[in-house]
Amino acid sequence: MPNARLQAAEALSLIFAGDTRPKPAIDLTAKDLDRRDRGFLMEIVYGVLRYRDTLDWILGHFLKQPSKLGTMTVNNLRTALYQLYFMRVPDWAVVHESVELEKAIGRKDRTAKPSLVNAVLRNVIRQKERFVLPVRMDDPASVIALNTSHPRWLVSRWISRFGEEEALRLAEANNMRPPFTVRTNTLRTTREELTALFLRNGIAAAPTRHAPDGIVLEGQISYEDLSFAHGLFAVQDEASQLIPYLLGPLPGERVLDACAAPGGKATQIAQLMRDEGEVVAVERDFARTNQLRENVAVFGLRSVAIVNGDAAEMESAGTFDRILLDAPCSATGVIRRNPDVKYRHTAADLLRFREKQLHLLRRVSRLLKPGGRLVYAVCSTEPEEGEMVIADFLKPEGEFRIIDADVPLLKEFLSEGFMRTFPHIHTMDGFFGAALCRRD
Repeated sequence: MPNARLQAAEALSLIFAGDTRPKPAIDLTAKDLDRRDRGFLMEIVYGVLRYRDTLDWILGHFLKQPSKLGTMTVNNLRTALYQLYFMRVPDWAVVHESVELEKAIGRKDRTAKPSLVNAVLRNVIRQKERFVLPVRMDDPASVIALNTSHPRWLVSRWISRFGEEEALRLAEANNMRPPFTVRTNTLRTTREELTALFLRNGIAAAPTRHAPDGIVLEGQISYEDLSFAHGLFAVQDEASQLIPYLLGPLPGERVLDACAAPGGKATQIAQLMRDEGEVVAVERDFARTNQLRENVAVFGLRSVAIVNGDAAEMESAGTFDRILLDAPCSATGVIRRNPDVKYRHTAADLLRFREKQLHLLRRVSRLLKPGGRLVYAVCSTEPEEGEMVIADFLKPEGEFRIIDADVPLLKEFLSEGFMRTFPHIHTMDGFFGAALCRRD
């Protein structure tokens, strides 16, 4: 599959350049591949993203000056090592295809080095027993960071919070393939009927453990495989499906979803309201607003009004019975879905996110009616973006208090008014949520 390997290296180059996320990079480079080759490409791209630092550590023993190699050559070597260590591809095939790929790279890039790629990979194969994974080291943080390819600063934080064993479990869970989870559009069908429809079409399906409308699909499933159920579901992780229950919207209310794209929670809120009332779904990014509009249209909702704008600048929008602020964050809770997140942030970024989240929370809170409910949520594992934001918000704001939400299906995830989910504990994305009430 030489084309798939070439396009995998191209996708990785786009991603590590820092301006493209995995799915758009794959869509851009793999649009001409058939299903089998695209699956192979996705395995390589996401595999390298999950284990980049581990692969680079091995390569570092065989390259004197890796920083002087071209980007495509480095990613060619990374894809080769991923196949050697994590896939059932014969050694000789990996070497042959990688050298041929480097020759193809050389037709556009004069820095390509087919002979170096050949020599490095043959040396790796000859000395493979020297670099058996997992690597053993004395420092626990370094061991976890290297073997799971997580930044050491993040692993050290987890060890301080959870202990070594749980920090390892969390890092390992982040490298597992996430389940394909959908939410039933209960305005058109039931979870039982939709599950039966999946089964009739040869797709293994089972109900989620906690989310009342969720279904987990098994096997190598893509969104396109589910076209027979168009409009009957939304792709949404179970943790994300729980957040609207913390909000508790009721039919006839006026609700604001302050950062609404791609629309999973906005459509679920409207669903819980039986499409009666008004859901104002606000999204600042124009392209993501179009995605939001498409998802709302698929559900056939009448109650959702879409606004392309900044929720922090909506003083003229009036007040709302309930507000959901699913704030932009580090996304450390969804690393298993977006493994590139591991390489995009530093510890200092958490404080930068925290400042923006607190600012946004203070602005949108002005739009809440007295007695209304505001839910703040982030897909982050880190307290700077969760508990600390709420603590800072409540200090000068005597008019707000935390609600100890009485929602039975959330009981397992709530502690002292805060909701938390973790991949290694709950087999769902890492989310934080807190419900706040404006005093009458």
